[in-house]
Amino acid sequence: MEFVKSFKQTRLIKLLFFALVGSIFLAISSKIKIPFYPVPMTMQTFVVIFIGIAFGWKLAVATISLYLFEGIIGLPVFSGSPEKGVGLAYFMGPTMGYLIGFIVAAYTAGIFTYDNNLVKNFLKLTFATSFIYILGMLWLGNLIGWEKPIFKLGAQPFLIAELFKILIATLTINQIKKLRKFI
Repeated sequence: MEFVKSFKQTRLIKLLFFALVGSIFLAISSKIKIPFYPVPMTMQTFVVIFIGIAFGWKLAVATISLYLFEGIIGLPVFSGSPEKGVGLAYFMGPTMGYLIGFIVAAYTAGIFTYDNNLVKNFLKLTFATSFIYILGMLWLGNLIGWEKPIFKLGAQPFLIAELFKILIATLTINQIKKLRKFI
C-alpha cells in the first residue's frame, strides 16, 4: 500500500513539474518577437499546440491554466506585460479571448490522434488553433464594438504567420509526440 501511495505522489510531482516547465516555456515564447509582416509574431500559439500534442489534453489544460493563473496574479508572463499592465486588469483586456482560446486549442490538439498523413495533421492543428482566434475575436468584438473591423484587427494580420507555425508543428509532430513517453 505504501508503494502505491509513493507512486501516486511521485507521479503528481512529475506532472506538476511538467506543468510548471510548460508554463515557463509558454511565458518565454510570449516575450520572443520575430519580425514578421504586418505585425511581429510570437511563438506562443505554436507552444500552445506543442503542449497539447506533447502533454495530452489533461496536462495541457492544466499547464495553460497554470500559465493564465500566473498572469492573473500579476507575474509578467503575458506578451504585453509588464509594459501594458499586469494581473487581472491586463487579462481582462483585449487579449482575454485569445488567452482563453489557448485552453481550448491545447485541449483540442491534445485529444486528437496523429498519424503520418501530413494533410490530416495540418487540418487538425488548424482546427485546434482556430479556437484561439474565434474566442479572441468574440471577446474583442464585445469589448471594442462590433462596428469595428474585428477580423481585420484580430485575425487577418496573424494568419500567414499562424499557418507557418502550424506547418512547423505538422512537420515535427512525430518528434513532439515522442515527449509523451516521459510524462
